[in-house]
Parts: sequence; C-alpha cells; structure tokens
Amino acid sequence: MLAGVDLEEGVEDSYFDYCPWDFAHRASAAQRAAQSTHQERLAEAGANLGPRCYVSSAAAVFTDVLRLGADSYIAGYAYVTGEVRAGRDCSVNPYATVRGRVTLGDGVRIGAHASLLGFNHGFAPEEPVHRQPLTSKGIVLGDDVWIGSNVVVLDGVTIGDHCVVGAGAVVTKDLAPWTIAAGNPARPLRDRRGGGGSGTTGPEREVSDSVAEFAERARAQAADVLARCWNDDTGRYSDRPGVSATVRAHCDAVEISDLLLDAPPKQLSAAEHAERLRELQDPVSGLVPELAPGGGRGTLPAPAHDGWIEDGIAEYHVLSVGYALELLGSRFAHPVHVVDRMTARQLVARLEALPWRTQTWAAGAWVDCWATGAYRNRDVGGETSGGPGALEALFGWLSTRVDPWTGMWGAAPSPAEGRLQLVNGYYRLTRGSFAQFGLPVPYAERVVDTVLAHARDPRWFTAGRQNACNVLDVAHPLWLAGRQTRHREGDVRAWASEQLTSALGRWRDGAGFGFGPAGEGGSGPGREPGLQGTEMWLAIIWLLADLVGVSDRLGYRPRGVHRPEPTRSTMFAMP
Repeated sequence: MLAGVDLEEGVEDSYFDYCPWDFAHRASAAQRAAQSTHQERLAEAGANLGPRCYVSSAAAVFTDVLRLGADSYIAGYAYVTGEVRAGRDCSVNPYATVRGRVTLGDGVRIGAHASLLGFNHGFAPEEPVHRQPLTSKGIVLGDDVWIGSNVVVLDGVTIGDHCVVGAGAVVTKDLAPWTIAAGNPARPLRDRRGGGGSGTTGPEREVSDSVAEFAERARAQAADVLARCWNDDTGRYSDRPGVSATVRAHCDAVEISDLLLDAPPKQLSAAEHAERLRELQDPVSGLVPELAPGGGRGTLPAPAHDGWIEDGIAEYHVLSVGYALELLGSRFAHPVHVVDRMTARQLVARLEALPWRTQTWAAGAWVDCWATGAYRNRDVGGETSGGPGALEALFGWLSTRVDPWTGMWGAAPSPAEGRLQLVNGYYRLTRGSFAQFGLPVPYAERVVDTVLAHARDPRWFTAGRQNACNVLDVAHPLWLAGRQTRHREGDVRAWASEQLTSALGRWRDGAGFGFGPAGEGGSGPGREPGLQGTEMWLAIIWLLADLVGVSDRLGYRPRGVHRPEPTRSTMFAMP
C-alpha cells in the first residue's frame, strides 16, 4: 500500500485533502456523493461553486461570499473567510489562508502556507489594536498567476496577469503583468517573457524615471490640491475655486486621496465623508441628483413611462458616488430603484431606442449607468437587478448587436464625423458592462484596429488638443482589449508612450491637472486645474504607463470609477 493509496480499495479520503487535483479522476462514488453533500451545505450558506469544483471538508471555509469557477478547488486545512471570488481552474493549496476581499482571475495557483490578507487593522496609538476598526481595500490577482509557498500578499495589492511570486515573498505593492517577483518586500526581478531587471533601457528608462518622479511630486502635493477645492463655509467640494460645489467634486476628492494618500481626504473623517454622500441619494428612485443651491439634495425630473429618470448628471452619480462610497468602506443606503424595477422586456425596449447611430456616447453612457446600478444593487440588496434575466438580457443584447468589423456598437463613422462618438461610446459601454463584470469583449483585435485609427485623428490627439475624456476613451479600450490579444502591440505601446510623456507635463504644482480643451459640443470643465481633471488624468497616466510597462513606478492603481480590473468576477452564472 502506498501512502494514502490502497490499490484494491481506492484512495483514502484524507488523500484528497492534500492532492485535490486528483479528485476528479480518482474519487470513488461514495467520495463523490460526500463531496456533493458538502457542496450543498456550502450552497445553502450562499456559496456558488462551478462544475467539477472540490472543497475539502477539512478546510475552514467561513465566507460571506464564495464564488469558484469551474475546475477550481480548496485543499485541506486552508483557511478561507470574507468575500472570495475565483475564476476557472484556480487552486488554494493545503494550509493556505485567503481572507477578506480577494478576487482571483482564471488559472491562479495559491501555494501551500501562502496568505492573501485582503483586510487590515487600524493601529492608531490611542486604542489597542484589537479595538481598532478593520478596513478592506481588497486583493486582485489576474489570470495565470502563481503564488509560491509561504508568500504573503497584503491588502490593497493587485497582481497582474501571468505573474509569478517566489516562495516566501511579502508583496506590499502592485505587480505589473508578466512580472517575476521575490523578496521581502517583493521586488520585480524580470519580465516572464524574457529580459532581466525592469526590462527598460535608454528612452524607456527615462520614461520609467519620469513616471516615478511624477508620482512622488503628485503625492507630496495631493493635500494642497484637495484643500484648494474645499469650502469651509459650505462643507462641500468644488471642482476648482470660484465655482459651485458639486456631488462629483466630492467623489473626485475621495478618489484622488485614495490614489495618492491611501486615506480619505483629511477635511472629514471617512464616516463623515460617507454620510455626506449617502444622504444625497433619493430613496424613491435610488439616484443621486445634483446638489440644490443651498447644498442639500436636489430634485429629479419626473420618470418616463418605463420608470427611468432622464438626468445625465444623476446617471453619472451612480458611478461616482457608488465608487466613492466603496473606497470609504460604505455603500448606498438604498438600491438604485430605477434599475431594480426595470424588467428584461423594458430593458431591451430601452436599449433598442437608444441613439446608437447619432449619439453613441450617450447610448454607451446609459448602458454604463444601468449596469453599474445592477452591480450596486447586489451590494445593497444581495440580488441582481431587474426582473428575471434582466442582466443576462443586457449582455445577450450587446453580444448580438456588436459590429464584427469594428468591434463597436453604433453607426459606422463617416470621414467628416470621424470615430469620436463611436470610440468614446465604446469606452462607457464596456466600462460598466464587460470590464466591470470581468467578461471578455467581443472582437478584441478589431477593437484595437478601430481605436488606433481614431487615435490618429489630429482633431483630438495633436499637441494642445487632447482632453481627459478623449485620451481616457482610447487608453482604456486598448488596455482592456490587450488583456485578450497582443494584436499590434508595438503600435499600442508607441501611442501610449507618446501620450504618457505629454500627460506627465500637464501637472500644475499645488493645483493638479486641468481637464483640457473643451470636448465635443463644449463639454468638460476646460483647461483650468480641478478635481475632475486631476482624478481622470491620474487614472489615464496609470493606463498609459501600464501599456508601456512602467505602471509599477507610480505606486498607485485606480480603484474607483476608472479602475482597470473588474469589480467582481461575475454576478450571475456564465457558461
């Protein structure tokens, strides 16, 4: 008899605690029945396990949320708590610890005795540690990641696709895709695709150093950037001095402070920031209108026949307020009812009626709002939004309406009109749908072709003509499609490098970034530095730097509206 194996009787139960990868083809009928019963108990507690998963009964699994994609397993004596979401073919090996808010992509391996700690204690001096509140920024691992034995990954870290982290490392900062890292603290050793060190020489090294210098400069001045837009008399933020306070300005302040200072803006405590934003939500519709002249909650238009309320500012607040509250460790007080009450039939009717041929950006923005509302409602109410199948209807409709020649939604552009509406609408649509829910975009190579063709349009991308909206709406689709294809990788990198160099020079000391020249139709706050421009350009710089391969030098990664990763793996069963 071999250890744990009786050649006549089969494999002992304890064998699978240590070798769960063998369960699918070596378990007996009785062992399969016992595993099925164990998974049923987990499902009764709210777990969602895909086909051919295995969870050892010897593992300590006490989760608020557990999602495992197909062919994933949790081995014996692992300790798993909090909100854990994993894609397909993921493994949590014996004695590993996965706690807090942790999201894994596909094909992730967590070695024995490794610890992913997606939460943290406060340690202010006035209170004992055991009485300090817990915080959780979450840990995100991309696809095809190998975490070696005894590795520790701390809260707030994102590890990109295809990374390898050597045994015993302590990961305290984000790792760019393809990085091989080791040490305490973990440091990049080389690119897994080849080359040593940071992989940069000459001009690339200059860009890398410029990125690091910019980040240090921005971090040192972040408090002043926020303070210049705070009004002590009203207790509100304005985008820039001399203009009215807005809801978005408050949200932008929260995002900037989270990125650069890793803390809420010091004008208020986290709880006070959250309460200021939560009280602005209309309990009937679930939307957040713009501030009233006196600073309180504003009013909304009357609803349309399907219950939707046509208010572009309030629609964007579903994004900006929702993400700001998430960064503050809070959430909406009420569901987004205009989304929650919309049936699949009503949703499809509204999608059909959106102005796809004439105002693709507006159509994409509506999809962004509705899908984000569905995501937020899961946080508040624990269920997906709308009538039965509404969210599935959204993705079904989008998947059958995309143009296979461009990868876009909307009308084919004319030479005079260009591709601005088409590409900018694509960004908004995919941000809230495919990107937010972690689903692959259709026709990724065609997306790259279409977006790069738009990026050559001198009306929007020559020196002095770029604004934050137009550059973001190219950078994010290229980044998103780049997760699925390396099509025209050199062209993408060249464009991103040029735009990155330009963007770094836009920072104004003590004031931040201006949005840039007014967008199409005069939209956008213009060239003067303000919170909106600062928040957007900080996210753009990360995306551009990541396309170039130097984002690790920034020391930050967007976690709000413009975050690159999905907010959760998925909210509904996908094949």
